[in-house]
Amino acid sequence: MSTGRLEAFSDGVLAIIITVMVLELTPPDGPDFSDLHASTTSLLTYLLSFVYIGIYWNNHHHLFQICKTVDGSVLWANLHLLFWLSLYPFTTAWMDEHFGQASVVVYGVNLLLAAIAFTILQRRMMRMPESRAVMQEVFGSDLKGKASPLLYLLGIALAFVQPWWGLVPFVIVALMWLVPDPRIEHYLARQRELGHPVD
Repeated sequence: MSTGRLEAFSDGVLAIIITVMVLELTPPDGPDFSDLHASTTSLLTYLLSFVYIGIYWNNHHHLFQICKTVDGSVLWANLHLLFWLSLYPFTTAWMDEHFGQASVVVYGVNLLLAAIAFTILQRRMMRMPESRAVMQEVFGSDLKGKASPLLYLLGIALAFVQPWWGLVPFVIVALMWLVPDPRIEHYLARQRELGHPVD
């Protein structure tokens, strides 16, 4: 089956997740710039989670540039990913309102499980006959994909020592993934050079 409905549904869910997160932001209590100080943590946690959702949307889009058909297992793997991403507003809001060891650990676990879910989706897509060879060529050893869960685990461990320290590896992972995966970009560029249509 084609990927159109899966992509449209995923885009809609991710848009709703971002909308829910921004609605969780509380405005400052007063009219002055100094009142923004109390909202600093809220804005920073929102920014971090917004960046993560953007990264997943970007990488999800790129995945489906090279995989044109899906089966039932891919649909369920995609729903599994969306489930963990849909918890971002909850874990972000808790970390914002009650920043501490527990909330940062739960946020880190949410990040870790979303990363694992994305890897499962990627592996299921690699089983599709039409895209198996291409995806194996494009992703290769996937160093960033393997490093990210380790950094999440480090952040979770650091949060037990000092909550702010736990955020450092989470930010590092976000910075690692801010640029769209160059392996996919290079593959798509080669396809254009060869005259193959790319959506």
